[in-house]
Formats: sequence, structure tokens, C-alpha cells
Amino acid sequence: MIYERGASMIEIIGVLAIAGLMSAAAIGMYNTIRNNQARKIASTQMEEIVRNTKMLMGMQGNYNGLSITYLISAGALDNDNPPIGGDDWSVVPTFDGAGFSINLTELSNGECEYFATTKPKWATRIVINNSDYTGTNSNCFSSDINKISFIVE
Repeated sequence: MIYERGASMIEIIGVLAIAGLMSAAAIGMYNTIRNNQARKIASTQMEEIVRNTKMLMGMQGNYNGLSITYLISAGALDNDNPPIGGDDWSVVPTFDGAGFSINLTELSNGECEYFATTKPKWATRIVINNSDYTGTNSNCFSSDINKISFIVE
């Protein structure tokens, strides 16, 4: 009698399918963890921008003349790289100069929803895609064209 050793083709395909599913799940989990970490780092960077801006401009009594360029020249920012999102971001005074806003552009839907639901304690209010965020409707778009302004007063 002849005994054959090894696995059949069906068994090998089954093992490869299970390995593929586990790999896909691991990659998905990695992407989620990476995205959450990038958002937390951006939150920390923005908190540092707020702290540095308040220290720098607080003695003046208003925030007139505030810009990314001014913050870099004063040493409050290392460079003009955005904390998250697109390169067209800004730090500008409010209309009356009593406060300022950090404006982030080209945020994904996930990033927009994250910042809407985890409102930073240093932000007085949040404006998402030109609408005040009230805590019920985030106004985030499903594409990567979201704009969020964190108002600090």
C-alpha cells in the first residue's frame, strides 16, 4: 500500500485564504492606529501653537499682525508645515483682534469627524466648512476638501 504525505491543493488554498484574511485585518488595524496617532500628534502640535501664540502675543493685548510667518520669525513655530491636512493652512487673528484661529484645510472626512467630536479644550468654538459646529451636525464632507477653523478667544 502506498501512503502519500503532504496536503491536498484544497487544504493549501484554505490555509492561504485564512492567511490573506488575517493579513488584510492586520493592515486595516495598522492604518487605523496610524491615522489615530497622526490626529493625536496634530492635536498636540496645535495645543503647542496656541500656548506659544498666547505667550508671544498676550502681552500685546491683541492678536493683530498674527501669521505663520510671524510665529516662525518669533520662534514660536519651527516651520510652516501644517499639523495635519493640506499646505494651505493659516493662523490669523479674529476680526476684532481679541482672539485668533488655526485654520486647517484639505482634511479627510475621518480627520474632520475626529476633530469635530474631540473638541480641544483650548478652542472656544469650531467652524467646519464655514458653519459653526454645534455638537450635533459636523458638516463634514465625504471628500478630502474639509476645512476646520479652531477659534481661540
